[in-house]
Amino acid sequence: MVNYSVDVIIENKPGINDPEGDTILNDLVLKGNFSNVKKIRSAKMLKFSIIEKNKKLAESKVIKICDELRIYNPLVSKVTVNVSQS
Repeated sequence: MVNYSVDVIIENKPGINDPEGDTILNDLVLKGNFSNVKKIRSAKMLKFSIIEKNKKLAESKVIKICDELRIYNPLVSKVTVNVSQS
């Protein structure tokens, strides 16, 4: 059994409004020094530490946890999973 770090990044799919990213962008525009920044998208990251037999099992177990707890809405959310050995 190996300890894995699993990062789950949840962000809105392209075309879905991102009010948090828009607010940050508007604040930068108002400050006047960051006019070269054209778009900001926000995301949420969950960091899991899990002991599992292999990388694939660690990834599938974390995805199952996220699905069962309904941590994201698959209709509007894009999910990226990165697994590395701790």
